[in-house]
Amino acid sequence: FELLLEVGRLLSSKIELDELLTAVMQLAARVVEAETASLLLVDLATDELYFHVALGLDPALAKIRLKMGQGIAGATAQSAQPMIINDVKKDPRWNSKMDKDSGFVTRSILAAPIMLKGRCIGVVEAINHINGDFTVTDLRVFEAFASQAAIAIENARLFSSLKEQNQTLDTLLNEIRDAAFLTDGQGTVLVANAAAKQFLGSEGVRLDAALAGMTLTPPMESIIGGTEPLVAFEAVREAPNKLVLAGTATLIRDGTSGALKGRVVVFRDVTDERREEGLKRNFLSLISHKLKTPLSSITGYSQLLYEDARKKPEAAFQASSLRTILTQGQKLSGLVDKLLNFTVLEELEDQAIDKKPFDLSVVLRQAVDAMEPWIVEKEAKVSVDHVPGLQPLGDSALTREVLKNLIENGLKFSRAKPPAVTVSAARTPRGVEVRVADNGPGIPPEERSKVFEKFYQIDASFTGQIEGWGLGLPFVHKVVERLDGTVSLESGPQGGTVVVVTLPAAP
Repeated sequence: FELLLEVGRLLSSKIELDELLTAVMQLAARVVEAETASLLLVDLATDELYFHVALGLDPALAKIRLKMGQGIAGATAQSAQPMIINDVKKDPRWNSKMDKDSGFVTRSILAAPIMLKGRCIGVVEAINHINGDFTVTDLRVFEAFASQAAIAIENARLFSSLKEQNQTLDTLLNEIRDAAFLTDGQGTVLVANAAAKQFLGSEGVRLDAALAGMTLTPPMESIIGGTEPLVAFEAVREAPNKLVLAGTATLIRDGTSGALKGRVVVFRDVTDERREEGLKRNFLSLISHKLKTPLSSITGYSQLLYEDARKKPEAAFQASSLRTILTQGQKLSGLVDKLLNFTVLEELEDQAIDKKPFDLSVVLRQAVDAMEPWIVEKEAKVSVDHVPGLQPLGDSALTREVLKNLIENGLKFSRAKPPAVTVSAARTPRGVEVRVADNGPGIPPEERSKVFEKFYQIDASFTGQIEGWGLGLPFVHKVVERLDGTVSLESGPQGGTVVVVTLPAAP
């Protein structure tokens, strides 16, 4: 009994599987006073027994596999019962080939199944009693030993599996260039990659403590205490050096109960990006304002000079030149206005936009009227077809600018004679849908994801035009996004492009 207690303590101290199995063999021979011992495990894939460890026996035994019921070990595994064979030569199940291959002489075997949750996971054998035959007492002791070994083997396997999973997780996390870590349900960091440790310091800290001193949007309660499956956040530290982190926190739930298990948090340092964005905005805003004043003077005075010159027949050339200056100045002024609008919109907070119901018919008419000079200049056709009484929820002035940009784009890049734009609107299950279709060359599929990027323009060889600054569709996308709507591109039935804007409908 005392020996079994000691064996139990020794087995429970081993958590590495190979080390444990070696200990099992050494102790198996010791507990029943045998010359040596062997251990066979069940291969779950083939349901065969194989020698994992055979102390004192030839290594060639490791290559031998036994089917269930084959040999003494196979019979023990199949019956799930221990057995004593004190004269193996008289047992028909004994395979003498093992002794011939190894040179070892086997006289007697004490075999016990290693059972776990009613299933045999292996067989342990004690070979050749030192002082005569194995007894029933030896059998009972060996059976108890096998039970202890089963528990120890299962614990070691679980530890090995957990260790392997952790190594895999560490490898995956460290392959990610962004900072990534796993938290428990209370926000304590369990595992972090190298990039995350630069910001967190170490594992085991709480996320709120690691990001203390930083301003978070949304607040920390929403990140570690919310129920949203995915939360995008930004953390800003102003001193000693400005640091901006942007990332996401994804909930992990138990697949069966749905209980919260933790979160996967991924973030990266976007300080340089935010600084560059700010510099760009400031630069564009500065340039726009610097251009606005002289352009106002140029267009204003050229308008006066043109009006005076066109009344004098002898000043026809001067009038033509002044008209060109005026027209180009007005175009440049329009581009500057767009640039100013875009920079103002980027800096505008969501709460600064007054979202309320408005009459879409009025806004459509205002947009078309505002584009009348363009329509006349291009000798174009613009038609409006919509269901009356539509009321989106949003900002009427911003929506008017969206429609003006879409009509202008449709006319600007069309090579058809005459250029034509059709504006239609209707109520859909998703909200109020406005469709602006043109008869231009269309937008190639590979370009559609790029045209909403600021300053991006499709190759002039495709559109036939080089006008504009690539701000029209980016402005539309930015405004519609701020109004909680969506914008997408489609191909028209006869060619051209259809821009589909969907805005929330007023309740």
